[in-house]
Amino acid sequence: MPQGSAPVEGPLSGYRVLEMGSTVAGPFCGRLLADFGAEVIKVEPAGGDPVRTMGKRHHGKSLYAASIFRNKSLICVDLREAGGQEAMRRLAAKCDVVVENFRPGGLEKWGLGYEDLSRINPGLVMVRISGFGQTGPYGQRAGYGVIGEAVSGIRHITGDPDRPPSRVAVSITDYITGLYGAFGAAMALLARGRTGRGQYIDTALYECAFSFMEPHIPAYDKLGVVAMRAGSRLPDSTPNNLFVSRDRQFIHITAMGDATFRRLAGCMGSPGLADDERFRDARDRSSHHEALDDIIAQWAGTLDLADLEARLHEAGVPATRIFTIADIFGDPHYRARGMIARVPDEDLGDVAMAAPVPRLSATPGAIRHAGRRVGQ
Repeated sequence: MPQGSAPVEGPLSGYRVLEMGSTVAGPFCGRLLADFGAEVIKVEPAGGDPVRTMGKRHHGKSLYAASIFRNKSLICVDLREAGGQEAMRRLAAKCDVVVENFRPGGLEKWGLGYEDLSRINPGLVMVRISGFGQTGPYGQRAGYGVIGEAVSGIRHITGDPDRPPSRVAVSITDYITGLYGAFGAAMALLARGRTGRGQYIDTALYECAFSFMEPHIPAYDKLGVVAMRAGSRLPDSTPNNLFVSRDRQFIHITAMGDATFRRLAGCMGSPGLADDERFRDARDRSSHHEALDDIIAQWAGTLDLADLEARLHEAGVPATRIFTIADIFGDPHYRARGMIARVPDEDLGDVAMAAPVPRLSATPGAIRHAGRRVGQ
């Protein structure tokens, strides 16, 4: 679907959202709701959201803000002033959803907490994003996504075994939390359709990240296993690693299942590997991951990347080169799927950004306009 227009109403059309979030998690939650049709009114201080100072700039404008503020109406309000607080109460009375990511208690001191606003609007759904949740001994701690990543355990298991823990190279916890917040808002709106009552969604950065530690929780509980950093390899899943081609390019190859591993062995010209007692099933392969990775590495090093990819794809083995952003812009699959949208912007000209996902067949998301200037 061409971006920049919305010929089909999104599934959230008719819902109004007041976004009092800042930086990444709150604005990303609002952006998801806006992409799928909600009317989103974003509140900024007079100087603009801090995200306007983040990332690369072009013609004096934040490129990041053009994407994360897309599809939103922007207003400037000083929430510290009584007049600004009253304006928020009037707006909240006419909204279906409020999204906020202040530290717990911040909105309450201004009379803008859930209890305050739900008295005005009993059907209100409020997404409350914070570092550590609305309750508990850490509730008042400041928290960004990287802090949630560290507390969740994800940082501990990310990186090379002989190096300090490494951060994920994007604000993954902020995005995970924004996604959970939008999902929670949609579920709460469905529940409101049955009960007529709103509710709040307590969305903690560290908890949203911790939910992605799913396999490690029972492993520690029952076996006492403390997962460690394993570099590019996925523990207990072999082969599933990064290899280097003859022309010194990286390729990731994964063949965890028995049938897939047999196809990989055939592709390598070594079908007997699948019957080697060290590699007969997933458990055997994981127990002998170093030996198996060495064998695959030796084979991968005899072929250039293009040849490696072609052979593996032909054999039905999941494998890929490691894409740079430049590779993505030139990739035919991204282009055929329309995953890079070009959206008109009054300051930037046409600006590229990721198209809305997921793709709904009847009521897809759309980008109606790029993020605007402060107060527009």
